[in-house]
Amino acid sequence: MDTPILRNNFKSEEYQINMGPQHPATHGVLRLLLTIDGEIIKKVEPDLGYIHRSIEKMCERDSYQQIVHLTDRMDYLSSHINNEAVCLTVENALQLEVPERVKVIRTIIAELTRIASHTLWWGVMGMDVGALTTYFYGFRDRELINDIFEETCGARLTMNYNIPGGLMFDIHPNFVNRTKEFIAHFKTKLPEYDLLLSGNIIFQKRMQGIGILSKEDAISYGASGPVGRASGYSCDVRIHHPYSNYDNVKFNEILKTEGDTLARYQVRILEMWESLSIIEQLIDNIPEGDFFAKTNVVIKLPAGEYYQKVETARGELGVYINSTGTKNPYRMKFRSPGFSNLSLLNHIAVGGKIGDLVATMATLDLVIPDIDR
Repeated sequence: MDTPILRNNFKSEEYQINMGPQHPATHGVLRLLLTIDGEIIKKVEPDLGYIHRSIEKMCERDSYQQIVHLTDRMDYLSSHINNEAVCLTVENALQLEVPERVKVIRTIIAELTRIASHTLWWGVMGMDVGALTTYFYGFRDRELINDIFEETCGARLTMNYNIPGGLMFDIHPNFVNRTKEFIAHFKTKLPEYDLLLSGNIIFQKRMQGIGILSKEDAISYGASGPVGRASGYSCDVRIHHPYSNYDNVKFNEILKTEGDTLARYQVRILEMWESLSIIEQLIDNIPEGDFFAKTNVVIKLPAGEYYQKVETARGELGVYINSTGTKNPYRMKFRSPGFSNLSLLNHIAVGGKIGDLVATMATLDLVIPDIDR
């Protein structure tokens, strides 16, 4: 007698598993508590606190010059831009006009920082979905930028090159030539990124139609950077609230409307071309002059509240300072792009599979110390 086939013998049952805090796909000490039904995600609960260092509280004890280096340790892949944000806030509070040379150099290095961040993201993005080669290609190009940074300020990651009023050092005599060499090199290598990964049909099928974020939800959750722009939300701080020398360069804000994981990937690839364009417009037009404006040895901001935002590689970073007129801020707060972008993960991941979650998280480009300060 044949054994009867049992149908509908197992009932659906939800259970919880940990993803992280020690998991390669979370890119840092982020714990996700997943409620799943088989492979289907029912809920994602981020659990922070594993790398909290009380940076905002530490700022209250330090002078404004000392605060700058603490921001290196937040989004360390946008360290120069983080430094610039604090310096701009202090300079605006003091109504201090920095030399044009400073503005141009800051803009060039900010865009080199953006490319360096995106090349690292691209490398680990590919690795997260099984394409190991991208990691080596991305780091091949990123190291050339780090060499320029090291020659300029002595650091490759946590730069601490900006100071209130200008720059700690003038650019190295080789800076212009090495930057031009990198531009020529990267223009030939960036198409390889599309050849290796972007045009891969398996990769495209893996990325299309998952992790969809509508424009309305992007605005509601406070998404910014490539995450917001991939949903059609025009939110580039460099365009809407230009700072440094961004009002003197022409570039396109990359917008997509699909809002899925593939769209977020494509925005970052295209942004690297725009960064190259910005650098090309400025590299032969660095004005002569001082690399800093004179400030008091002890900086004291007038009593009041001050806010400045900039566009990091991950989105809008805001710096809030509450001053009582002393050499230390009374309160300091950072609006990090990663925190808002992480908040929408549950919204876009529910209903997908665990494998989809890995790809979706990769295109949020999370840097955990930026979120968990």
